[in-house]
Amino acid sequence: MPNRATIACLGAGRMGRGIAVAFAYAGHMVTIIDIKTRSAEDFARLEADALGEVSKTFANLAKLGLLTEADVDPLIARVSVVPASQSDAALSDAGIVFEGVPEIVELKRDVLGAASKQVGPDTIIASTTSTILVDDLSGAIVNPRRFLNVHWLNPAYLIPLVEVSPGKATDPGIIEAVKALLEGIGKVPVVCAATPGFIVPRIQALAMNEAARMVEEGVASAEDIDKAIRYGFGFRYAVLGLLEFIDWGGGDILYYASRYLEGALGSDRYRAPEVISRNMRDGRIGLRTGAGFLDYSGMDIDAYRAKRLQAMVDLLRHFDLARPPVLDRN
Repeated sequence: MPNRATIACLGAGRMGRGIAVAFAYAGHMVTIIDIKTRSAEDFARLEADALGEVSKTFANLAKLGLLTEADVDPLIARVSVVPASQSDAALSDAGIVFEGVPEIVELKRDVLGAASKQVGPDTIIASTTSTILVDDLSGAIVNPRRFLNVHWLNPAYLIPLVEVSPGKATDPGIIEAVKALLEGIGKVPVVCAATPGFIVPRIQALAMNEAARMVEEGVASAEDIDKAIRYGFGFRYAVLGLLEFIDWGGGDILYYASRYLEGALGSDRYRAPEVISRNMRDGRIGLRTGAGFLDYSGMDIDAYRAKRLQAMVDLLRHFDLARPPVLDRN
């Protein structure tokens, strides 16, 4: 795939527009393709709305200091919106196609199947579904080896993470090409199996439901729970990944804490998975033993800790919470 491959977005909704901004910002030409047959007047309204949102997004990014006001018009010029009747030409020029239509299996299969007949033989095709497994869609694709799911997190033009989920037929070379493309526009791709919820939605669904449950139970106010998330939960996990954090404190702490919470709250939703017990039996506690979920053998542990702590101090400064010590001057 060329470094500046032309991008096609199937569907002119929020996801297609966000992806268009991300790629146009990074130097790509992007075509947003309307999938519905409309009158000329209706399409003109859609086009104006889509380009208006793209323009507004770039203007906001300028206000946030990511570009200058003089950059806005040249960036908008990289994005075009075409009607369904012009999809053949738009798709034939695309290096990769991102499908972003509503989460309806048959609709996605119809749109993806038609597009796979219009693109070139080497064009990569990606769904952006947040709920549907890639192999529930791949059967509609001509040459499914070049098909996979690429799940963006909203807002797509800002959030670095993109979850790449291949299907059974996906060529490993396609996975690497998509990762390279995403890294080339400043994204951080991770590969995950085709499983419901992928990585982030699966974890955040548990966290969000638990936060809502605590409000329901009167544990704390919504404001205080969100404050706890911002300055405790989110603060730590902006520096340490969840599994890295288990290793940091020790898998044994999670094991015993999980047992207590399961009993005290009377719910097996706090039960630790078998891998926690297995790691304890195998001596994979974390940093203390040199291995846990991650391997720390041969690592300068003191330097590693210092680097992570420095990142936390930087976050304190970001939140304007880093204060000098109070010293007795008397």
